Amino acid sequence: MNDSSINRRTILASLLVSAATLSVSSRSARAQSDPLPSWNEGQPKKAILDFVTAVTKEGGPDFVPAPERIATFDNDGTLWCEQPMYVQLAFALDRVKALSAKHPEWKQKQPFKAVLDNDIAALAKAGEKGLVELVMATHAGMTTAEFEQLASEWIKTARHPKFNRPYTELVYQPMLELLGYLRTNGFKTFIVSGGGIEFMRPWSERVYGIPPEQVVGSSIKTQFKVDKDGPVLIRQPVIDLVDDGPGKPVGINSHIGRRPIAAFGNSDGDFQMLQWTTGARGRRLGLIVHHTDAEREYAYDRKSPFGKLDKGLDAASANGWVVVSMKDDWKRMFGFQ
Repeated sequence: MNDSSINRRTILASLLVSAATLSVSSRSARAQSDPLPSWNEGQPKKAILDFVTAVTKEGGPDFVPAPERIATFDNDGTLWCEQPMYVQLAFALDRVKALSAKHPEWKQKQPFKAVLDNDIAALAKAGEKGLVELVMATHAGMTTAEFEQLASEWIKTARHPKFNRPYTELVYQPMLELLGYLRTNGFKTFIVSGGGIEFMRPWSERVYGIPPEQVVGSSIKTQFKVDKDGPVLIRQPVIDLVDDGPGKPVGINSHIGRRPIAAFGNSDGDFQMLQWTTGARGRRLGLIVHHTDAEREYAYDRKSPFGKLDKGLDAASANGWVVVSMKDDWKRMFGFQ
C-alpha cells in the first residue's frame, strides 16, 4: 500500500469524524436554543415564543417592564394530572377513611357514606356542596402547621391509581419548560388554583419552582390563638375564598395586586381568569390545555365531572385564546416518559 492511499484514507476518516462532530454539535446547539423542547413545532409554540419576544423587547410597541410580567397558572389539569379525580379530593377521601372510626355517623351520612363505600358516582352527585363538606370535616380543627405536616406526608407516599407513581411525578414536562422559559425572561409565575392554598404551598417550590408566597388558592378562615406551645393559627370550618371561576380574578387581585399579562388553564373554572387577563389593553396571552391524549394520559372535555371544558372551548377563538392539543402539540407528557 503506497503513501497516497494511506493519506487518502486518513483524510477520509478525518472528514467523517468532522462531519459527525458537526452533526452532534448542531443538534446540541438546536436543543440548547429551543427553550421548549417538549413542544412540537406548531401554532401554540409559536404563539408563546412570539408573545415572550414581543413583551420583552425593549423599545418595542408591546414591551412590558419586568415587574408587570405576571403569569398565572391553574394547577389541576394545567400543571399536573387531575384525573380520575382532583388530587386534593383524593387526599380528603383518605382523611375521611382515617377519621371514620371517630365518626360512626358517617356510615349513613352523605357524602361521607359514598367515600366509605368507594361510590364515586354518588360522590360526584354530591357536587360542590358535598366536596366543601368533606373539606370542612377533614381539613379544619387543627393548626396550620399540623395541616401542613399532614399534607406533606400524604403527598410523599400517595400514588396515582393509573400510573402507580407519586402525584408529584405526574407534572407535565412541557409546562415545566414553559414556567422556566417565562422566569428566564423576567416573568413572575403564580399558581392560581381552585385547590386549597395550604395544600399546595408545602410542595409547590420543590415541584414547580414556585414559592409558597406565589400560590393563590381556595382557603378556609383561620384564627390566631396563643396556647401552651405559643402563638398558632387554627383552621376554622368556614370558607374564606373559593378560588375557582369568578373567584380567580378576585384571588389574583387580593393576593397579587397586579393584573396578569398571561394566563394558563384547562377548564371552565379558568374561564374568568382568562377573561380578566386578556381583556385588558396591551399584548396578552391566554392559553388552554386541552386533554386529547387518552394513550399517554386522558382524553376529556365537555362532559367530564373533573376539569370540564365546554364554555372555554367555544369561546377560545373569539377571545384569541390559544388551545393546546396535548396529543398533537406535546412531544412528551411527563418527565419519566
